[in-house]
Amino acid sequence: MEARLLRQQALSETRRALVLDAARAVFGEHGIEGANIREIAKRAGYTPGAIYSYFENKEAIYGALLAESLDRLNTAVQAARPADASAAAFLKAKAQGWFGFYSANPRELDLGFYLVHGLAPRGLTSDLNQRLNARLHEALAPCEQALLAIGFDAAAAPRENTALFAHGVGLLLLQHTGRIRMFRQDACDLFDHYLDALLLRVPSPPGVRSDAARSR
Repeated sequence: MEARLLRQQALSETRRALVLDAARAVFGEHGIEGANIREIAKRAGYTPGAIYSYFENKEAIYGALLAESLDRLNTAVQAARPADASAAAFLKAKAQGWFGFYSANPRELDLGFYLVHGLAPRGLTSDLNQRLNARLHEALAPCEQALLAIGFDAAAAPRENTALFAHGVGLLLLQHTGRIRMFRQDACDLFDHYLDALLLRVPSPPGVRSDAARSR
């Protein structure tokens, strides 16, 4: 009995994965607005009724795809290893972890920022959207921890982390759309340059004057 249940569970998971793979292709081609359950079912080799046994609507499918994408993002960030034990190296490694993930996987960027249906989380419930946002924040949290460790205070660290993320996403969009070529620049090099500049802005400890102040 237990073996049969395990086989049924494995089969169910395989079918669900096929549905998600088909949905990813359909969303990529038509966006969420232009996609429909019938087309997703056709790509997966199932009937529309079979799809509804796994997902209540196409928005739920989209939410599942985004959740899996964020899981992969977190795995990439966790796997990023700093060059040494310093907080600065930790910041660079974790920032390059999420930036590199989206740089190498532009479709994940589309999913992560709702680009397949117009820069807004339409169709996602408030609860699901909050849970997905929490997973994204989890991937960015190591950078904020590093910013605190290198000297930014509790107000500045999240602000700098947000600015770092916004800067990285802007570069990714330029790279993803090909617009970066008009500037004859490389997105990864520019991101590394931003990180280096950020580290130069680390506040001096209380009572310690900065190099710039000492030079005046």
